[in-house]
Amino acid sequence: MNTSFLALVAQDIKQRFGTDLSEIAIVFNNKRPITYLKKHLADTYGHAIWSPQFYTIQEFFSLASDAEQVSQLTQFFYLYELHNELLAKEGHEQETLEEFYPIAEIILSDFGQLDYDLVNIEDIYMELYDTSKIDVEFQHLTKEQQDFIRQFWQSFSIAGHTGIQERFLKLWKRLPVLYRAFKQKLAEQKQTNYPTIYRQLADGELDSTALVQPFKKILFVGFNALNNAEAKLFKQWQEQEKALFYFDADAYYLEDKQQEAGLFIRRNIFQTELQNALGEVPNIIGSRKDNIHLYASTGKVSQTKLLHDVLVENEKEGKSSAILLADESLLVPLLQSLPNIKVNITTGFPLTQSPIFGILDLWMRVHEQISHLKKTKITYQDVETFLNNPLTKISFKEKSTLQKFIGDKQLFEINLEDICVQTSVLPHFFRPLNSSKEVIPTLIHLLDELLISLAQDTQIKQIDANMLIETKKVLNQLHLGFEKIPQLSIIFQIGLIRKAIAPINSAIEGDPLDGLQIMGLLESRCLNFDNIYILGANEGILPKTSSAATFLPNTLRRAYGLPILENQDGLSAYLFYRHLQYSTGIHVFYNSIVDESSTGEESRFVRQLEFESNFNFIKQQQQQPILFPPKEEELIIPKNGEVWDYMRAKYLDGKAKISATALTTYLLSPLQFFFKHVAEIKEPPRISQEFEMNVLGTVIHNVMETILKPYKGLEEFTSTKVLREKVEEVDALIILEIGRQYGIETKELKELNSLQRIMHKIASEYVKMYLEYDAEYYQSFRIIELENDEDYVLDFPILVNGKEETVQIYGIIDRVDEVVTDLGEVKKRIVDYKTGADAVKFSSIEKVFAANTENKALVQTLFYAYVFEQKTGIQNLEPNLYVARKMREEGTLFYGSRGALMEGDFLAAQKDEFVNFLRATLEEIFNPEVPFKHNPEAHIYDSDPYTLFYRNAIKQEDEVSE
Repeated sequence: MNTSFLALVAQDIKQRFGTDLSEIAIVFNNKRPITYLKKHLADTYGHAIWSPQFYTIQEFFSLASDAEQVSQLTQFFYLYELHNELLAKEGHEQETLEEFYPIAEIILSDFGQLDYDLVNIEDIYMELYDTSKIDVEFQHLTKEQQDFIRQFWQSFSIAGHTGIQERFLKLWKRLPVLYRAFKQKLAEQKQTNYPTIYRQLADGELDSTALVQPFKKILFVGFNALNNAEAKLFKQWQEQEKALFYFDADAYYLEDKQQEAGLFIRRNIFQTELQNALGEVPNIIGSRKDNIHLYASTGKVSQTKLLHDVLVENEKEGKSSAILLADESLLVPLLQSLPNIKVNITTGFPLTQSPIFGILDLWMRVHEQISHLKKTKITYQDVETFLNNPLTKISFKEKSTLQKFIGDKQLFEINLEDICVQTSVLPHFFRPLNSSKEVIPTLIHLLDELLISLAQDTQIKQIDANMLIETKKVLNQLHLGFEKIPQLSIIFQIGLIRKAIAPINSAIEGDPLDGLQIMGLLESRCLNFDNIYILGANEGILPKTSSAATFLPNTLRRAYGLPILENQDGLSAYLFYRHLQYSTGIHVFYNSIVDESSTGEESRFVRQLEFESNFNFIKQQQQQPILFPPKEEELIIPKNGEVWDYMRAKYLDGKAKISATALTTYLLSPLQFFFKHVAEIKEPPRISQEFEMNVLGTVIHNVMETILKPYKGLEEFTSTKVLREKVEEVDALIILEIGRQYGIETKELKELNSLQRIMHKIASEYVKMYLEYDAEYYQSFRIIELENDEDYVLDFPILVNGKEETVQIYGIIDRVDEVVTDLGEVKKRIVDYKTGADAVKFSSIEKVFAANTENKALVQTLFYAYVFEQKTGIQNLEPNLYVARKMREEGTLFYGSRGALMEGDFLAAQKDEFVNFLRATLEEIFNPEVPFKHNPEAHIYDSDPYTLFYRNAIKQEDEVSE
């Protein structure tokens, strides 16, 4: 690295002032360079010396005033009170804090900028509809400045004003009065702020000469963009021979007026006529032919992953290095991607990325819900977030109980009275606030509880302690301001709290002189490193394409020399270019992917260097290798040992029965049959925001049973006209049944949540379709059986290891009936209701009676028919499937692709074939030589919770198909 800027400053200080620096003041823009200059002074002198006094620019200016520094929040509350006083004098209705807050920050920012740049308040807020007055009133301005003012006011000279213009002009007239009242308020309270001190020093209200008098010299080091107050004072102190200025610059961008990086230093040297204590500016960048490594990453966060590999390859002992974040939102992913290297983080860890903020944000979100329309319920996601946050420390037993309660009832919203978290360190987290005055005290109490909990657990981390303390400070400031205001809504207070605590961060300090430094570009002013790694060097980020909100239009800002977007470009360019003067290892990273937050292009500063400089750009495009995980052996469960012993004890010894569903599960996946029915691994309880088809099916089955139950066992046939009459009862029955399924008492549709209302609508349409279908296609009916599984258990003989054994099979039969058709024909039917994608059509019976059956519903219905016929002696049951979406077009009787209906001799033959298929399948299940393994041809639904276990088999299937 070339001799760094601060090393040059240290050498010049020794040459000018010798060893006695006690009467020297050194002023920087920020604190970070102070440590580095002290190190360079120690290295330069090599022995003990009287140390100079170090200040930041704001600390130095503050020496001129004894007034108390007022906080930003206090200024906001002052402004609010004064603004309402002005409205009252004007005869306007006063604004609420909620209404005023959005513009308060803008007004304070504008007032501060006008002070820093010494703009006359009466001039800038002057109303000039008659633009001819501009030449008279503003003779001291250039013609270009006058044109900017004229351009703005000409927009108001047209006949009439728009509504927006009228509102703007009312505020515009009020702002100079508000400015003076605000300054008077600060003076009365013996308070001040930095913009006020700057203006008072520049205007002579504070003694600027007395400020510098105690010092032999004041050295201003590394300044770039000066506001007008600084420029005026610096020039004055230079003339008094009290100040020296050390500018960090390069002739490459200083002497070329097209280079925006030199914008401000050109002003300082050539317009303000400040002299550079280091003499002539060298031309370092222009003569360099070094390499710049440019990395195009495949995503925003991918930059940090790519940086990991670059750091491992490039970091060497004895080299100073820094990661500069052009995009500071990359801090957290960066920390997660760093190799094992000593680091010091200057930017600080943001509160918004910490678990503490997770708790605070959750509390605010919950109480926004509770306070909005006096809600007594909150979403299950918020409860789950609380239960799973490690800081809440709720007991496992209480957590499990509450989760089971929510899961069993499928509660998408939970009543506050049902939420019990007594074992948590925050037992009153969900307690509603009694009044809006409790918002901040409750949050402060919450922070105290967290602090105590963290301290008891282990030695509290300094970063957590800092965040908690800083958050409490901000909340206390807000509380003092809120106490003066009669009534503030909970919603507004929470919104303001969010805004106020968002900027809080906690420094993660290491050694600023050792290890890898991590900082933002702005914090890197005056500092130089051997190696730099710039992250987020995208167009739109470096430089930023947006500026802060303001009520000062751009034309007026130009007229009065206030900062505009081009100034921001110049500052960003300087912060970037100055590192090219010293660093030898330059690595620049950007996101090459185009999305809603990225242009996919490197910064134009990089493009300019490519075109104009002699640097050699080495470009690397990140390649994301497609890595296939190592082949894992397919999961196969042999039927031996404990597995076989358990199967025999459970099924062959008659302790458990096999259902139609278990049979089709085996046909789909023998491995899933093992998990469900042998290992008995239960599906995890869950709340789904998607539609639960199994609950819908249960509702439909139970409502159909309720409607048809009065007709069960009647000897005489009943006219199907009664079914049409039952249609009117369907909606009420479904509401009651949904209530039973979710464990709630409900009689009206409005008592159901949104998803339950959808379920009600679908179930109602299905049940009405079933009833209307029967009434339309049949004259009369007689119910033989409904939803009864107790009596229909059948011993079924199979061969196991060449020996006859017995396994029990059973069926839950939806409905067995006799119906009379319009032609007078009597049919005996077994009916199965389905709510999914099942169909009555099949391509061939061979594909039905096979592994991975093509028609699961037909297998199950034949299974039910076989069990019922064997137990009752009733024969010739025709298998019918009620699928509401298709039954009018396709009917309800199963049929093959060639139109053969499952009736008569064809049905009898298939029933015999089914029994053979059933026996063969059951014998395979209990064949010790055939292990349990997944059928790779089976269709697996995304919602299947067992997919994880046979993922490998699915992968193998995909790879084969490819």
